Parts: sequence; structure tokens; C-alpha cells
Amino acid sequence: MSVLPDLHLHYVQACQNLSQPENPFIARVLQEADKNEEISTKGFTLKLAGNNHLVPVPRVTDDDLGVLVSVLGQAAFVTGLDLAYNLLTDAGAKTMATFLQENSTLRYLNLMFNDIGTSGAELIAEALHSNQSLVHLRMTGNKIGNQGGMFFASMLKINSTLEKLDLGDCDVGLQCLVAIAIALTQNKSLKAINLNRPLLSSRQEETTVHIARMLRSNSSLVELHLGKHEMKNFGVERLCEALYKNSSLRYLDLSCNNIICDGVKFLGELLKRNQTLEILDLNANRIEDVGAIYLSEALSKWNRSLQALSIVSNNITGKGLVALAQAIQSNVKLSHIYIWGNKLDRSTCMAFSELIGMGRLQLGCTDVAPYEVDGEVFLAELSHGLGRHCYWAPRCTAVAPGAANASLEIVTASEY
Repeated sequence: MSVLPDLHLHYVQACQNLSQPENPFIARVLQEADKNEEISTKGFTLKLAGNNHLVPVPRVTDDDLGVLVSVLGQAAFVTGLDLAYNLLTDAGAKTMATFLQENSTLRYLNLMFNDIGTSGAELIAEALHSNQSLVHLRMTGNKIGNQGGMFFASMLKINSTLEKLDLGDCDVGLQCLVAIAIALTQNKSLKAINLNRPLLSSRQEETTVHIARMLRSNSSLVELHLGKHEMKNFGVERLCEALYKNSSLRYLDLSCNNIICDGVKFLGELLKRNQTLEILDLNANRIEDVGAIYLSEALSKWNRSLQALSIVSNNITGKGLVALAQAIQSNVKLSHIYIWGNKLDRSTCMAFSELIGMGRLQLGCTDVAPYEVDGEVFLAELSHGLGRHCYWAPRCTAVAPGAANASLEIVTASEY
């Protein structure tokens, strides 16, 4: 029988040695970890996220992190660290950068929505020049700016271990996106990147053009998030032209852009020719009925690779939604569809109620559920689709380790 690690005891001793008061939240999590009998054999993720607690917890500060990493330095079985929604600043980033340079076992690090800025981003990115263990890094929501993003772009030219990088909501700009696109023409290890919501002053879609060029030559990227890029039909056409020759990308997120039915026409042609793409997120665009029909024609007659489609909030009426429901009938591969936020008329309610009733569409694979009132069928909202766990994970139910959203249940990804 293996001897259980006493993380809590080491933490108490470290607090005394460093004259730092104990954080009761960290102490409780370490006590719970000590009770896990498999921790020393299977690896373990310390979940210290500061949000989503029924009782408010004292969030982790820079000083708390200094004590914590002194404990984790001797705990090789800790392979994941979730520090999302805490109070870490550039000083905490410096502590974490030093830890990454010395640690060889940490595979997953979540720093989303702290207060790390440009200088903190520089330190973490430089630490990843030499780190050969970290596989998944989430920097979401830290305002590192364009310059901070440039440090990560430079890192991608050197690091050959990192597989998933999340820079969404980080205020990166045009220069950073172009630099990342150029770096990914050479990087062969990165499998997923989130570049949602950059700050773009130009509307000429230069960044989309550079990303499209990258996709022509990149053969390792599996997942790409380009939400809130102010992308229009021109940008969609450039991406589709690139993806005709790309056989690796399986998840394309184009949510919250300015794509209308003309842009979806290019996506429809792509789906006819590309047999690699498995997930397409068009949430919060304006494809309307014409765009929905373009998609339904491609999915019913040509495409047999797409597994999940999100068309939430696209001003689609019953005509377009029923066409997609009919496409699902003839396309056995398409298993997930999200339609909430459109105009769900009687024909839509009947069509999707029939799909669910006959078992063709499972309740866990869509965001609507049928119910009856006075003999008439309606649809109620059931979930929030592909981005269900993008920013948070419920503590009341089990969520797959490292899952950023529901899509990871479809796309095969490394376990962190």
C-alpha cells in the first residue's frame, strides 16, 4: 500500500516557514486531495478556481501562490492546476513562470480571468521556451494586450510540447494575430487555439487572410476558435478556400461574426468537398433561411463528416429549420444540432419533436426539448450548446477533466 502524500501538512509548514497566513480555501482543497487514494498513481488536478462556489471562498492571491508552488515543487503527482477566477497579478505570473521552468510534471494550467498583464504574459511565455511538460494553457480573460500576445507568438516558434493554447478575451490585436498565424505555419505540435474577441481597428479582414494562409500549410491544428472577429463574407470565402486543401481541422468556431447567407454559401460548398470538419459553430451570425438551406443541401446530399452544428440566434424561421431537420433524417453522421434563439414556429416544433421522439436526436445532443400544451407541441431551451463549459464548470455535476466545452466530448483530445 502506497503512502499517501500529506499536501495539507506540507502547506501548513510552508506557511509557517514563509510567515504567510493560511488560505482556508487552499487548505481545504489540499485536505480533500490527501483523501484521494489514487492521487499518487494516476495524477491529480488541484481545482482552486475562485468562482462558482455556493459559499464564497477567499480567492488565491500572489502571496498564496508563492506558498502553494513551494509545496507543489515536491508533488510530482499533481499534473493539473486550476487557478481560474482568482486575484493573481504579474507578480503571481512571475512565481508561476519560475515554477514552470523548474517543474517537469505539470500538464494542465488554467489561469483564466485573473489580473495578469503584459509583463506577466512575457514571463510565462518565456518559461515555456524551455518547459517540456505543459500541454494545455488557458490565459482566457487576462488583459495581456497585443504585446503580451506577441510573446506567446514567439513562444510558438520554439515550444514543441504545448497542444492547446487559449488566448480568448485577452485584448490581442492585429499584429499578434498575424504573428501567431505565421508561427503556426512552422509549429507542428499545437492542436487547438482560441483567438476569440481580439481588438481589431481595421475592418479589412487582414487577420483572416493570414489565418487562411496558415491553414493551407498547417497539418496539426485540429481546433480553431475565431469568434468575434467581425468576419464577413470575404473572410469566410478565404477560409473556405484554404480548407479545401486542409485535412486536419475538425472544429471551426465562427460564432458572433457578421456572416450572412452569402458567406454560408461558401461554407456549403466547403461541406460538399471537405470530409474532415466535424464541428461547425455559427452561433450569433445572421445566416437566415437561405443560409440554413445552403447548409441543409450540403449535409443531406454530400457531407458525411460533420457531427455537430450550432446555428443559435441566426434569424432562421421554420422554413430553414425544417430543412435542417430533414437533413438530419438523411445524414446519419450529424448527431448534434443547436437551434435555440431562432424563430421556432409550429412546423419547427413538430419537426424537432419527431426527431427526438423517434430517437434520431438525443436530448443531450441538442438545446431544445419538446413539451405539449393543450395538444400543441412547443420547444423549451435545454442547454447552451457547444460553449456549455467554456467559461465555467458546474460543481454539482461531473464534467470531464480538462473539458473547456461540450465539443471535447466529440473531438478526441489529450487527457490533461
